[in-house]
Amino acid sequence: MANLDGTLHHIGRAVQPQVRTITTMDLRDALWRGWEDFKAQPSHLVFVALIYPVAGVLLAQLTVTYNIFPLLFPLLGGFALLGPFAAIGLYETSRRREQGLDSSWSHAVEVLHSPGIGQIVLLGLMLTGLFLAWLACAWLIYRAQLGLPADVSTTEFLRATFTTFDGWVMIVLGNSVGLLFAILAFSISVVSFPMMIDRHVDMPTAVRTSIAAVEANPRVMTVWGLMVTGLLVLGCLPVLVGLVVAMPVLGHATWHLYRKVVV
Repeated sequence: MANLDGTLHHIGRAVQPQVRTITTMDLRDALWRGWEDFKAQPSHLVFVALIYPVAGVLLAQLTVTYNIFPLLFPLLGGFALLGPFAAIGLYETSRRREQGLDSSWSHAVEVLHSPGIGQIVLLGLMLTGLFLAWLACAWLIYRAQLGLPADVSTTEFLRATFTTFDGWVMIVLGNSVGLLFAILAFSISVVSFPMMIDRHVDMPTAVRTSIAAVEANPRVMTVWGLMVTGLLVLGCLPVLVGLVVAMPVLGHATWHLYRKVVV
């Protein structure tokens, strides 16, 4: 493990990736290529079989059993922070398909044996930390603005949220803080995971490159972030069913965005 870490550190220092300036046409092309990858390997089956039932059960258990309905929206919104990490199998599928290799899921899971898997997991843990920090902030904002009793009903919570001044302050403040978390998570991960899978660089190198890509393309990356958000919102209708398509397509498209941005 020491030798592997040392190798990754050496590679991360030796390789100095460059970033390109891209246009919104590149975003459209990345989405189109992501759609083509999705059609070639309908990876939504894995999402249906594993991710969404598990996520649905956990969210239902947390919000109903522990009566934390006020955290339902932060949980659903913050879950997107973990999307780049959850999609590592999709990046590998697109990478193999791009190289003309077998891109079935039996090969996609080989990403778990990547030389850089330790660095990939480390960045995944960082995103998990951001997710938990966001939930903590959301809970503190709720307690400071509304602070309703623990046994408050859903109807009373919604009434207090949308018909009182404190409720609207909570909405504005919560969304503003959530936006900061989203920008931070987006900046450090927009191309980091595909890059670590493709080049086996260390996490700091990948994160620096991701931030550099955002800095070099602020307008285009803003558009990409809005496109991702819009597709995820549409995918939530009805009852998260659309995410079965939206999430895999966005995962595949992220690989192609990385290939366009990083030299």
